[in-house]
Amino acid sequence: MMERLHPVLPFLRWFPMTREGLRDDLIAGITVALVLLPQSMAYAQLAGLPVVYGLYASFVPVIIASMWGSSSQLHTGPVAMLSLMSAAAIIPFATPGSASFVELSIMLAFMVGVLRLALGLFKLGSIVNLLSSPVVVGFTNAAALIIGLSQLSKIIGVPFPRSDLYLADLWRVVQQIGETHWPTLVFALAAFLLINALKRVSPRLPGVLIAVLATTAVSAMIGFEHKATVGIEQIQDVRAVETIEAYSQTEMRITALTALIAERSREAARLEQEGGMDAIKRAAELSASVRLFHYELDQSRSHNNARRIALHAIRLEGSPIPDGPMLLFAKGQVPEGLARDGRVWHFVETHDGTVTLSSGGAVVGAIPEGLPQFAVPEVHWDLILALLPAAIVMALIGFMEATSISKAIATTTGERINASKELVGQGLANIVGSFFSSYTVSGSFSRSAVAAKTGAKTGLFAVISALAVMVVLLFFTSYLYSLPQSVLAVIVMMAVFGLIRVAPLVHAWKVDRGGAIVGIVTFAATLVMAPAIANGILLGIVLTVLLYLIKSMRPRAEIVARKPDGTLGGIKAHNLVPVSETVVPVRFDGSLTFSTVAYFEDIVLEAIADFPKTKVILIIGSGINEIDASGEEKVNEVAKQLRDAGIGLYFSGLKHQVMSVFEKTGIVEGVGRDHFFPNKEHALKVLLERYENPSEPQST
Repeated sequence: MMERLHPVLPFLRWFPMTREGLRDDLIAGITVALVLLPQSMAYAQLAGLPVVYGLYASFVPVIIASMWGSSSQLHTGPVAMLSLMSAAAIIPFATPGSASFVELSIMLAFMVGVLRLALGLFKLGSIVNLLSSPVVVGFTNAAALIIGLSQLSKIIGVPFPRSDLYLADLWRVVQQIGETHWPTLVFALAAFLLINALKRVSPRLPGVLIAVLATTAVSAMIGFEHKATVGIEQIQDVRAVETIEAYSQTEMRITALTALIAERSREAARLEQEGGMDAIKRAAELSASVRLFHYELDQSRSHNNARRIALHAIRLEGSPIPDGPMLLFAKGQVPEGLARDGRVWHFVETHDGTVTLSSGGAVVGAIPEGLPQFAVPEVHWDLILALLPAAIVMALIGFMEATSISKAIATTTGERINASKELVGQGLANIVGSFFSSYTVSGSFSRSAVAAKTGAKTGLFAVISALAVMVVLLFFTSYLYSLPQSVLAVIVMMAVFGLIRVAPLVHAWKVDRGGAIVGIVTFAATLVMAPAIANGILLGIVLTVLLYLIKSMRPRAEIVARKPDGTLGGIKAHNLVPVSETVVPVRFDGSLTFSTVAYFEDIVLEAIADFPKTKVILIIGSGINEIDASGEEKVNEVAKQLRDAGIGLYFSGLKHQVMSVFEKTGIVEGVGRDHFFPNKEHALKVLLERYENPSEPQST
C-alpha cells in the first residue's frame, strides 16, 4: 500500500528507518548545516538581497525539495550561479536591497518554480539537451568569473557601481584599488588563509564556519564597523555637501521614476487588453512615456554611480565640539585649535536629511530574528514578459545543475534518479518557498557532496539542516551582526572559482571544433553581455541549434574506394585509387529529408564531374535512416536526370523503412528492381562484372 503512494509522496520511501540510518542522517544534516549557514548569507548578497533572505531560502525550500525530489543526497538551497542570475535579471528594474528588488526576486523564484514544475509534470526534462557541453562549460566559466570578480569591491572595501555593462563596472572597481580599505582586505585574507589551512590540516572540520565565527568575533572586539549618523550641516566640506545633496536628490528621483514606470506599464497593459482605438492610442502614449522614463532612470543611475565613487574617495576628519555636535572637515583641513577624534570617515549612505559615515569596514549588520512569514508573492504583471527569458534559462540551468549532481552521486550510491521527479521537487521548492520569502534555489554540488561523504541515507538529512537554520533564525541572528562582508565575499570567490574548467573546451576542440567555437563564443558573449548573462547562454543555444542544422544539411558523403585492408574508405580522405572509372560508389550517411536533398544531388553531380566516363552511380545507403516527401521526389528527379544522361542509379544496403517508402511510391519499379542490392559488396561485384566487360549488354 505504501509503495502505491510513492509517486505522490516520494518521501515515504525513507521509511522504515533504522537506528543506524537515522544517526547517519543526523550527522550529515548537522555537517551540511555548518556549510549552509555561511554560504546562504554570502549567496544572498550575491543576489542583491539582505543576508536574511539567504537564510529564508535555506529553510522551507530545502524541506520541500528533499521530500518531493528523487535523490536522497541532493541538497537544495541558495547557489552561486542562480544568485547571480537572479540579481542580473532584476537590476534593470529595481535597486539591489530595496523592497521592490526583494519582491521581484521572490516573484522570479515563483516563475522559475512554475516552469520547472511544468517541465516535470509533462516529462520534458529532455529539453535540457539543447544545452550542449561546450555551451554549458563556456557559460559556467564566464559566470564563475563574473561572480568571483563581482566580489572584488567587497574585499578591498570600495563601491561597486552597477550599470548595464559589467566589464565597465569592474574597471571602475579596479580604478579604485588606490582607495583600498586595508583592514577589510586583512579580514578577507585571514579568512582565505584560515579556510585553506583547515582544509589541509583537518578536512573534516567545517573550515568555512570556523572562519566566519573567528572573524566575526574579532570584528566585534575591535569595533570593525564603527558607524556614525550626522546631519548634513555638520559636514564642513563644500564639495562633499554638494555631492551628497545631489546624490540624495537623484536617489529620490530614481525611486519616483521606478514607481512611475511600474504604474504606467501596468496601465498600458490594462488598456491594451481592454481594446478599442482610444484605449490603444492611450496605451501607446503611456508606453512612449515609459521609454523616456527608462532613459532618464538609466542616466540618473549612471550619475549616482559616479557620485558614489567620488563620495567614497572623500576622506573626512572629525572634530568633537564641547556641548555640541561633531564637525567634519576634509582630511587635513581641520582648523588649528580644534581637537581631532583621530578617525578618518567615509560616506556610506544618506537618508531623510542625515548622512551615515563609517571609519571602519562593512559588516553584515542587523539580521531580523524569527521565521519567514507566509505571504502570497507580489506579482508585477508588467514585468513578467521582461523576466521570462531569464526565468527560462534559470529553470534549465538549475535543473541541469541539480540532475548532474544527482547523477554524479548516484554513481557511487547506486540510486536511480528520475529527472522528471527531480524537476517536480525543484519546482515545488521554488513555488512553496516563494510564499515564505525565498528567492530562487537549486541543487548545490558542494553541500550534496558533503552529504554523500558524511553518509546521508535519506532526504531527512536536508530536513535536519533546514531545522538548524530555523534555530539560527530564532535565536542567533544577533550574533552575526559583526560578520565582515569581505569574509562572505571570500567564501563566494572560493566556491565559484572552483567551477572554472578549461580542459573540457580543449578536449572539445579536438573532437568537435565547431562545438568548441560555440562554447568559446558563449564564454565571450556572457562576459560582454553581463549583467544580463542569460543572454549569453541563449546565444549559445541558438548557435548550437544553427550548427546542428548546418551539419545535418551536409551529412557525411564521399566517393569511396578500396583501402589496403580491403574495406571501403573515402578517396580524398585516404588518397585511394578509384575502384573503376565507370562504376562510382558513393557513401551517403544522412537522412534523405528536405534539409539534405540538395546536398545529395550535389554529391551525385560531383561524382559525375570527377569521373567523366561514369556509367553507374552506386549509392551505399546503409547510413540512410529516414526519407520524407522531399527526399523521395529528389531521388526520382536525380534518377531521371541520370537515365537521360545514360547513367544508372543504384542503391545498396537500404534500411527497411527507406526501402518501404521506395516500394510504396513506385521508385523501385520506376528505377528497376535490379537496381537495388542487399549489401555493398554484392553490388560492387555485380556492377563491376557488368560494366567493366564491354561485351555484355548494359542497361541503365
